[in-house]
Amino acid sequence: MIEARHLRVLRAVARTGSFSAAARELGCTQPAISQQMKALEKSVDTPLVVRSGRGMQLSEAGRVLLKHATGILAGLSAAEEEVAAIAGLRAGRVRLVSFPTASSTLVPPAVARLRDSHPGVRVSLVEAEPPESLAMLRGGECEVALAFRYPQAPGGAPVPVAAPAHGTPREARAEANLEAQQLSAGADWSDLVVTPLLDDPLIGLLPAAHPLAGRSGAGGPVELAELAGEQWIAGCPQCRGHLVELCAGAGFEPRIDFATDDYPAVVGLVAAGLGVAVLPGLALRSVRPDGVSAVPVRTAAGAPAVRQVVALTLPDLAEVPAVALMLERLAGAAAGR
Repeated sequence: MIEARHLRVLRAVARTGSFSAAARELGCTQPAISQQMKALEKSVDTPLVVRSGRGMQLSEAGRVLLKHATGILAGLSAAEEEVAAIAGLRAGRVRLVSFPTASSTLVPPAVARLRDSHPGVRVSLVEAEPPESLAMLRGGECEVALAFRYPQAPGGAPVPVAAPAHGTPREARAEANLEAQQLSAGADWSDLVVTPLLDDPLIGLLPAAHPLAGRSGAGGPVELAELAGEQWIAGCPQCRGHLVELCAGAGFEPRIDFATDDYPAVVGLVAAGLGVAVLPGLALRSVRPDGVSAVPVRTAAGAPAVRQVVALTLPDLAEVPAVALMLERLAGAAAGR
C-alpha cells in the first residue's frame, strides 16, 4: 500500500536529486530515506529511481507516480486543515509563501491581526518569487502564495527577461527569451483561486542631481522615453523582463549595467550616480531612499506603470476557514485596515 510519507520522500528525492539531500530537506537520516524508498518500490513492484552519475533521477514509473503524488498530497493537506478547523479555528495552520516586498509590508499586519483574533492558528512564512511560489502551492508545500504579475504583459504571462549588458544585442535577447520561457511555466493561474490585493505603482529612482529629479514634487510623472539614454539598474527576473517590455513600448532598449534583487543595493547604486531604476512602491515602504529622487513613472500609453499583487490558493484550500481568514486579513492589510 502506498503511504503519504513515502510520497513526500519521493517528491523530496525528485526535487533534490539524492537520498542525502532529501534527508537534509526532510530532517531525517539518509538510511531512513533509503528504507522508505525501498518500501515504496516494493509497494508498486517496480524501480522508481535510477542512479545517474553522482546523483539519481526518477524512472518512467517514478515520474508517473510523482505526477499523481502532487495532487494527492495537496488533497491530504486540505483534509488536515478542514479537520483542524472543526474546533472553530481554535487550531489550524496556514503556511504562507511570499515575495520579499510583500513579506515586509503586507504580511506583518495581516498575521498580527489574525493572531490577535485567533491565537490558536499557527502561521509560518517562507520567501519565494513566482513562479517558484506557485510551484510550492501546487505541490502542497503551502496554503497561500503571494504573487504578482504585470497587466501590460499579454495574458499576464511573464515577459522576456533582460540580462545585464554583455555579448551582442542578439545574444542578450536570445538569453532573455529563453529565461522568459522558463518563467512562463508558472504563469497560468486558471487552476487557482485569486484574491486581488492591490495595484502596486512602479516608482522611478533617479540620482538626486538628475535633471528630472524635480518631478518628485508637483512636476508630474516621468515618461519612460525621457530616460532612453540612461544606464539602468534592474531587479528580479520578472521585474527586468517588465522593464524591457515597458521600454520597448517607449521606443528604446534599456542598457542594463547592474542587476540585483537587493533593493537597498539598487538605492545605493542609484544614489552613487551609476544609473536609474524602477522599483515597486511596496519596496520603497521598507527601504530608505536616501540620496535618490523617487518619481512617478508613466508608460508610453500614458497610464501609470503598476504590477498586480494577489494572494493565491487552491480551490479546495479556499474552503478551509483558517485559509479563508488569512486571505481576508491580507486583503485588509492591503487596504490599510
